[in-house]
Amino acid sequence: MTDADAPGGAAGSDGDEGSGAPVLLVRENREYLLRPGETLETDLGVLTVPDDVRPGDTVETHLETPFTVRRLRGPDLFHHFERTGAPMVPRDIGLVLGETGAGTGDRVLDAGTGTGVLAAYLARAGARVTTYETDPEFAEVARRNMRMAGVADAVEVRTGDVTAALDALAGGEDERLGSAGGFDVVTLDTADAPTVAARATDLLVSGGYLAMYVPFVEGSREAATAAREAGMVDVTTHETIQREFVYGDRGSRPDTAPVGHTGFITIARRPDAPTPDA
Repeated sequence: MTDADAPGGAAGSDGDEGSGAPVLLVRENREYLLRPGETLETDLGVLTVPDDVRPGDTVETHLETPFTVRRLRGPDLFHHFERTGAPMVPRDIGLVLGETGAGTGDRVLDAGTGTGVLAAYLARAGARVTTYETDPEFAEVARRNMRMAGVADAVEVRTGDVTAALDALAGGEDERLGSAGGFDVVTLDTADAPTVAARATDLLVSGGYLAMYVPFVEGSREAATAAREAGMVDVTTHETIQREFVYGDRGSRPDTAPVGHTGFITIARRPDAPTPDA
């Protein structure tokens, strides 16, 4: 449970952004996302975050109610990012990261930015991300979220339709990206995933990965078919099902809460380029 619904903008905040990276102020089931120097009025007293605050510190309200300072981590982004829709959940992000191996030094093309949770996770893993969002307001929210996550230098949020830029992206003619070759990973959370998948071999480096998140099975089949027809290999589609377990005095069992469907994730890989002697 969190009392702050938006980054740096919890109810009662004075609105000053502060100059440092945001931190979480935690007490029992409360979490407030604040920046150094920011002040928040709560029913437990007024919280003023010191300018030199560090993770692990204790900050007290004016009523001497203590809060522990916690560094912002990946899962916290999902809960505290300003939202423009339903973001990809951590378990699905974990599958994308695990299956593609995206990490330090990788160049990632992402489309369907939305809230920007996936782009932020990729950047925090060490990748440099170029992400496309068609809605200008959503794109601006994503930019704010990247700044809040401390990855604005690693994520370029572009307002526009990625399908209109495919020729430039595939041909190395994008002025802002230069001519460094293809992308190591392409991630898609957009209705036109099949259109982009059809160009996957043009966009990706040899051995690079394509990951497509699609809410309905019909769409995932279309996307997987487009990837195969484009010459991609190792094409597989996954659905992540997660159940929590309850440990009680009478015994242990899965939680009776419904198992929620999120979406289908299709992973594909560009085959290695043939060697000169092949």
